[in-house]
Amino acid sequence: MKNAVVLLSGGMDSATVLAIARVQGYTCHALSVDYGQRHYAELAAAQRVAQMLGAHEHRVISIDLTGFGGSALTDHNIAVPQQPGEGIPLTYVPARNTIMLSLALAWAEVLHAQDIFIGVNAVDYSGYPDCRPAFIEAFERMANLATKAAIEGSTLAVHAPLLHLSKAEIVRQGNALGVDFAQTVSCYQADEMGRACGVCDSCRLRRAGFAAAGVDDPTLYSSTAEVR
Repeated sequence: MKNAVVLLSGGMDSATVLAIARVQGYTCHALSVDYGQRHYAELAAAQRVAQMLGAHEHRVISIDLTGFGGSALTDHNIAVPQQPGEGIPLTYVPARNTIMLSLALAWAEVLHAQDIFIGVNAVDYSGYPDCRPAFIEAFERMANLATKAAIEGSTLAVHAPLLHLSKAEIVRQGNALGVDFAQTVSCYQADEMGRACGVCDSCRLRRAGFAAAGVDDPTLYSSTAEVR
């Protein structure tokens, strides 16, 4: 079995990607990043998902992006939007996916792994520039210029199997692969128990995905959540 590094946030998309990598026969090394995000419930969810889906190991790397801020997820002075807006939303974290992929690349090289999996999506997404196909393609090209392994002939592939799927298709695929979505946390401002707010972009997309897929939404919402 080949090694792969799977970026695991604890949300429904990355859980589905871990399940995909496992069924494709990879030994999965799950990597989560504590970057100073607004809540830590997703990291607890990532640990549950890694165990549930049989990851070979799960590591959490810390890097403090609150020192830069610039996002509603890393600066508590910026409120998480509760209504859809124009352009790139305030929940975009500058360079987050670039940093996470770089950390995954470093671990992959140590593991002699030629595959990285990430759960970005360019269909039902919030307008993040680092979720586009062009970004994934560019990072893969860069990785194969920047590493000792690639120079010596061990090229690396960045897999984004959800890139062109709708949220409903992700729900169906995850269900087919045995993902228990009740164990995942997608909300941008979940409470300490992992209960979702019901109004942020991520909650809206998640809820709409379950509805479109015809699957009951197992999300745990807070008692004060305005589920719309």
